[in-house]
Amino acid sequence: MHVDGFNQHSRKIRDADRLPQPQIAHAARRGNLRKVRDRAAVYGLRPAPFRLGAPYTALGLGLPAAATRESRVHARHEAASHVAAADHLGGDLTTRQVASLTSFREKALSAACQAGMVNNLNDGLAWGVFPLLFIRHGLSVSQVGVLAALYPAVWGAGQVGTGALSDRIGRKWLIASGMLVQAFAIGLVALGTSFGTWAVAAVLLGAGTAMVYPTLLAAIGDVAHPAWRARSVGVYRLWRDGGFAVGALLAGIVADAFGILAAIWVVAALTAASGLVVAVRMYETRPGAPPRSQALSPSPAA
Repeated sequence: MHVDGFNQHSRKIRDADRLPQPQIAHAARRGNLRKVRDRAAVYGLRPAPFRLGAPYTALGLGLPAAATRESRVHARHEAASHVAAADHLGGDLTTRQVASLTSFREKALSAACQAGMVNNLNDGLAWGVFPLLFIRHGLSVSQVGVLAALYPAVWGAGQVGTGALSDRIGRKWLIASGMLVQAFAIGLVALGTSFGTWAVAAVLLGAGTAMVYPTLLAAIGDVAHPAWRARSVGVYRLWRDGGFAVGALLAGIVADAFGILAAIWVVAALTAASGLVVAVRMYETRPGAPPRSQALSPSPAA
């Protein structure tokens, strides 16, 4: 069906040689537009790539339904013997109290929320603005594709190691240093002008994200009581996934007003600031870590 659409489009373009535009008429007579039409019919952006979404969606629905077992009984068992780190982290909190505690009042949880949001904010930059910069410097579409793939490939594979590492060395400094690595990588993108430099930056950005992504969730799980852990994760995910929208909007607005490089530097600065917030505000949450006075914060509002 998309071939027919391209056929109709090419007929309209061929009719353009009747207009007083010699260059279009000349291109049409030489057959260049027909070649473009034929290539687009084979490699067009729609709808063929989107057809991959159907099996992915089916797998995403089918695998959890078939292979995932209900885990609520495990949470209840853990809750029965769970010892809260502080009185205000007990198991009898309302959803409103959980939202307030996770977002603002509890130091480790709120630090994780802002870090998650900024982490996904620079994701919005990577997907929306980086390709424009790369193409502006003359990279081919295939090269842009390689750079776009390097970042999530390193991120995805690296999480296997960083998650285990956080169980050994703790959460706080892995998160803080991961945000700083991301900030450095984003700055390197702004400074770079070649495929090689941007490839290094993509690898570093993936490594920094791998340091942060599983560790943030682990920190939430460390602090949240099993009775309201899922609600706390939901609030954290609200902030974290909201970063996609905030990042895309912020990068677009700054890029329109001041240019692409300015948008990249703004996000790099925000990412570095987020890492510093974690370093200052978060306490170590890993089970077995020495207790810290920072764990104690004011009781949540009713």
